[in-house]
Amino acid sequence: MDKRNFIKSLGVGSVALLPGVPALAKEATAAAKEAAAPKIAHRVWINPNKEDAEADIQKRYADYKKAGISDIYFEDDSEKHFRIAKKNGIKAHRWIWTMNRGEKELLAAHPEWYSQNRKGESCATNPPYVGYYRWLCPSKPETLTYLKQQVESALSKDYIDGIHLDYVRYCDVILPVNLWSKYGIDQSKELPEYDFCYCETCRNAYKAEKGKDPLEMEHPDQSPSWRKFRYDRITNIVNNLAKVAQQHKKPITAAVFPTPEIAKRIVRQDWTNWHLDAVNPMIYHGFYQEDVSWIGDAVAEGVRALNGRFPLYAGLFLPDFKGNMDDLKRGVALAVKNGAAGVSLFGELTPEVLAAIAV
Repeated sequence: MDKRNFIKSLGVGSVALLPGVPALAKEATAAAKEAAAPKIAHRVWINPNKEDAEADIQKRYADYKKAGISDIYFEDDSEKHFRIAKKNGIKAHRWIWTMNRGEKELLAAHPEWYSQNRKGESCATNPPYVGYYRWLCPSKPETLTYLKQQVESALSKDYIDGIHLDYVRYCDVILPVNLWSKYGIDQSKELPEYDFCYCETCRNAYKAEKGKDPLEMEHPDQSPSWRKFRYDRITNIVNNLAKVAQQHKKPITAAVFPTPEIAKRIVRQDWTNWHLDAVNPMIYHGFYQEDVSWIGDAVAEGVRALNGRFPLYAGLFLPDFKGNMDDLKRGVALAVKNGAAGVSLFGELTPEVLAAIAV
């Protein structure tokens, strides 16, 4: 019997008995781990300018590809941009606003679809914080039907590789602390004008489950079951949109708040239980008055909570780095070290930025 057949006959458990085989086994194990590990790649959020010349777009996306960017989330539908990205080996996704929908036609036709705060004010007539905050109610069947139509329309186009969900949550009941001074508010506690949704559809659905109206609670903001009800409303929207994506055999991804805990607490977003192909937590450290090291902490929390269900790409806000490319390199390294499959960038992708993130 030759050596190869002898080893085969012994079985895997006996390989260590042979002289020199432990080293071979270690090498094989290391090679297997390397093959199984996800390849690091990056993603970007951009709004394509339809007036751009094709030659300029070609050069730009070729540079992106060289830097290790594998996917682009486009906030507008530009077939020219999508096809040139694809030509350069970059997947082109349609980035859409999900629950925050302020189209004039929709507002005029269906104001009853919009969320109401704890004071009874509708986003259709009293948008919180800023004029474009017009949040749909996730409990209304009409909302789900409308959003499925939007996703279906996008994914039916052959040049669109996937769908990327943004604003897939409730209105911020608490803003990132860095924004409190901007809006002149103290959100040390949940305020009723920013607490959604208390429309009849939501209240009746919750009452049917729990036997009580959230508006009749003394402190509805402290009710775990009322919080979970709202997490589940958004999760239902996402998982139904995921079915549309699956039918088209195209990936669905989402931009979410930075960690599972923060996402639940300030926007009622339970993203670890969504049926996604990848997630992009917006780990914008400056918004939370944190330093660059927090990027690694936030990634680690998200990766632990996901437990391998789908990859995480750490969303980085380039202005937070204030032009410091060493800090950007450190942020990328911390994200990858803590389990991210790469980073997702928002901001101006200068040659210096592309050099800093190159894989």
